[in-house]
Formats: sequence, structure tokens, C-alpha cells
Amino acid sequence: MTDQTPAVETPRPADPAGPADNAPVVPSEAIDPDQYMTYEEFGRAFFEVAVTAERLGAALGALAGEAFQVGPIPAGPGGMVKVRADVQVHEPAISRQLGDLITFTVRLPLTIGLLIDLKLDRLHYDVAGLITLPLTVRCARPLQLRIEVEPPRPSDVFVDVASRNMRGELIRNLAQVDAEIRRVIARTVAQEIEKPEARKARCIDVSAELSRALEGDAGAAADEPEENAEPETAEPSETAEPGEPAEPVVAVQEPQPTSEGDA
Repeated sequence: MTDQTPAVETPRPADPAGPADNAPVVPSEAIDPDQYMTYEEFGRAFFEVAVTAERLGAALGALAGEAFQVGPIPAGPGGMVKVRADVQVHEPAISRQLGDLITFTVRLPLTIGLLIDLKLDRLHYDVAGLITLPLTVRCARPLQLRIEVEPPRPSDVFVDVASRNMRGELIRNLAQVDAEIRRVIARTVAQEIEKPEARKARCIDVSAELSRALEGDAGAAADEPEENAEPETAEPSETAEPGEPAEPVVAVQEPQPTSEGDA
């Protein structure tokens, strides 16, 4: 009688080398094509995120809060009048304009203590001032962001002098105090923004900052302990029986040969 039992196919063992190279790769998470952008779009978006009014305010932090003294400077006909001013710079108000170029307008409020020396008399004024600085963000080789500042002109400085009487108003106009103060303040602020530390704060080396960030991440990952690492255990002595402590090893010093005289 013939055996009619169907043959059972033996399953093939799994290939230890893994799936074939031409096997389709299924992404773990689908990516929306709208999330992609061109290199040019990425660069523009990076600029708008990297250079904000808050970051620019931090770069100008050295100038904000600065106090300096102007004069005494000669003013009026023949320089007969001496003018001195104590200037205090306050926190800036910054606005950003997005166009073909990213530009900023920085307004620095001032308070000025003004003294006009007439030799026979001295006049004091309480002065409120304002400096307007236009800034432009540019990119430079190899991979830098630079914030360019146009040096202020006297016309960029607004000074509002509050005279206490008609005589002070007349003397102020005669000595052309307002124009002289604007000129000196504009020159002083231009010198401040061109100092090496101020210029350094307005230049961002993107390549160096990126390398520093990547090196920091790599160092932090290397410092993390491995989760599956097993603690090291001391190997038992070969002569110790299981469950019994190993006997301490005592070093035995060999006797040294004596000299012939000692013998």
C-alpha cells in the first residue's frame, strides 16, 4: 500500500547576512515633501532666525549703559563760551525691516547734563537726546554674519535742550550749543562702535560656532556611561575553594649571599 501522506517542506534557515541588498527600504516615518526647501531658502530662513532684534540688542549691550563726558569744548564767537556735557546712553529701541537686505534701525536714548561756562556765569541744562543708527546684516566668506553700522552724523543726533529762562535760550542760540553738542556726540558714538570689542561683537563666525557646537555634543555623548555595561568583578584566586575567601599572598624574601669575610 502506497503512503499518501503529503511531503512537508522544511523551512530554510534565516540568512545570517541579513536581507538582500535589493530589498525595498520602508521609511519608519513618511516625510512631507513640503518640508523640503532649497539651499537659498534655507540660507534666507537662517538669516532671519539668527539675526533678531534681541540678539542685536545683546551685541550692542556694551554701548547701552555707556557714560562719557564731552568737553569742555569752545563754542560761540571766538570760542569764548566753554561747553561741557555728561552723556548717559540708555537701552536701545530696535526695529527690523525684512527686504532684499535685512536692516535694523537702532534708536539710542540719551540723557545729557549740559554746562555752559560764560566765565562770569554758568548755565545748566537738562537735555534729552536721541541717536538713530541704521544697521545692515550681510554675509561674508568663508561663512560669517556681519552687522554693518553706519557711523552717525550730526543730523542723526537729536538734542532737545530745555532752557530755564529767556537769557539762557538767547545764549544757547548765540553760542550754537545745539549744533556743537550734536557734532561731538556723533563723533564720540562713532568712536565707541568702532572699538575692537564692538566690532568683534558684530561679527558671527558661523563655521566656528557650528564646529564648537558639534564638538560639544560629541564630548557630552562620550562622557555618558553605557547603559548595558557590566561592573567589573575581581577574579577569584586559583587556590581558593568556592565559597571560601582567598588566602593572602605573603612575599618571601630570599636570603642574600654573604661576603667571604662574613663567612
